Amino acid sequence: MVHYGHSNQLRQARAMGDYLIVGVHTDEEIAKHKGPPVFTQEERYKMVQAIKWVDEIAPGAPYVTTLETLDKYDCDFCVHGDDITLTVDGKDTYEEVKTAGRYRECKRTQGVSTTDLVGRMLLMTKAHHSNIGPKGRSPWTGVSQFLQTSQKIIQFASGKEPQPGDTIIYVAGAFDLFLLQCICLPFPVFHVSLDSLNRGTDIGHVDFLEKVHRLAEKPYIIAGLHFDQEVNRYKGKNYPIMNIHERTLSVLACRYVSEVVIGAPYAVTADLLDHFRVTLVCHGMTEVVPDKDGSDPYEEPKRRGIFQLVDSGSNLTTDLIVQRIIKNRLVFFISQFCHVLFHPACLRTDGTEQQEQGLCEGQDQRAARAGH
Repeated sequence: MVHYGHSNQLRQARAMGDYLIVGVHTDEEIAKHKGPPVFTQEERYKMVQAIKWVDEIAPGAPYVTTLETLDKYDCDFCVHGDDITLTVDGKDTYEEVKTAGRYRECKRTQGVSTTDLVGRMLLMTKAHHSNIGPKGRSPWTGVSQFLQTSQKIIQFASGKEPQPGDTIIYVAGAFDLFLLQCICLPFPVFHVSLDSLNRGTDIGHVDFLEKVHRLAEKPYIIAGLHFDQEVNRYKGKNYPIMNIHERTLSVLACRYVSEVVIGAPYAVTADLLDHFRVTLVCHGMTEVVPDKDGSDPYEEPKRRGIFQLVDSGSNLTTDLIVQRIIKNRLVFFISQFCHVLFHPACLRTDGTEQQEQGLCEGQDQRAARAGH
């Protein structure tokens, strides 16, 4: 699952060179080494390309990164986080490029965990943001709480002010599970230096913002993010899955967004429109829940004639993402149960079938790496 922690790794990787290519695995490769993917490879291609530090994607990248792959894209080296990724057979997927000296590492982001995010979706509790223990750890997974800093926001922000001639477009919402993708997807990240070039070198959110971005020749998109309590009021259940700080970094990582309003008011007021000099307000085709007093939160932009509905063409919602994860988790457990129940080696007690027993142990390792 790609979250703002992975986006931060891509940001670090991009800073190591001049051109960043991100290899994205096929559904088949992920299913073989990690378990069933939540999103299709086409959805993942689109979401990775939407991260603003990515210059290019390499579709169908092999799970094991080889020198042949680096040479194919004229890359000087590859980058990965400081955690080890293994194949289904327990081999280091970067062993070859490490031996050749064409491997670099970046640091993982403290306080973010795929396991914790999945746990929030599956537990369906409204207390996953507030019930943090005295040691600053999640009571559900033991993962340290993410601590937002001004420096991290600066690193993610574009820092660009709107310029004369820009069309300032305002969009607002929860933007929950933004840019989330396949569970436990390890990215092979490739770098191409400038010298090499000279030698010849939740998808619904992304679709929506891409469509909004196309509405103007010089768009400057401001995304208003609602506070957690407000999101829970109009979405219910255990939403938002990600808190306001996590959602802020996730949206800032999108190439289509220029600025983020942290804790934006639910109603798009005249003061907000005037302050940011907004010329267009956009909303998707999802239902607009009335404000607390029953009023239309888009009443003012509609009165000014600057409100526009935008059809993203995608039906991928936060609810659907959670449903996919629950379904895939169930399928994975059933497959593992059947394997243990019917595999000949698992039924033996004499220890003679060491090779087949090793396959069972490999399945256990695979399940552990997949976070199940």
